[in-house]
Amino acid sequence: MDKYILGISGGSGGLYSLAVLKGICGSGNTCYLVTSKPGRRILSLEAGLNLTGKASSDKKIIESELGVDGKKLEVVDENDVGANIASGSFRTKGMAIVPCSTGTLGSIANGISRGLIERAADVCLKERRTLIVVPRETPYSLIHLENMTKLTMAGAIVLPASPGFYNLPKNIDDLVNMISSRVLEKLGIISSTLKEWKGT
Repeated sequence: MDKYILGISGGSGGLYSLAVLKGICGSGNTCYLVTSKPGRRILSLEAGLNLTGKASSDKKIIESELGVDGKKLEVVDENDVGANIASGSFRTKGMAIVPCSTGTLGSIANGISRGLIERAADVCLKERRTLIVVPRETPYSLIHLENMTKLTMAGAIVLPASPGFYNLPKNIDDLVNMISSRVLEKLGIISSTLKEWKGT
């Protein structure tokens, strides 16, 4: 099966990232997970998932609390810029940053690698691999929009966390699944929660 990278950088939207994580691992693929300190904070606040920032212990926490198959999950330290996913010679199918803070988005758009999330994203761009950024900020400033334009021109997909209502969502899970399934689809993974619009 294939290898994918998931970055969680902060900005609210932890439920989206966990749904994408489950979708990658649940489809038989391997997920290389990188979380920033703000990303771990939102996971604690929004999902009650208290990660430590230590790869080995965080992997055990995710296995235990989310039921993710540990054989399909690799947790990588955010400061490990020498990790395999920091090199273009390590082949992956792509990366999603869910959620993607506007600070992280700006760093990637301007070629600045402050940590492993930005470096792995930079690798995806230079190697012409799929890169999806999921900002949730609102409203957007001109600077935010210019950075999104830069990333789009560089080959990334900007997929805002803006769920639709045409499928008549009944609960929060329906809204989360709408965004997470679109992210998975753009990575090449078809989710069972993806509802195609059939027309009126």
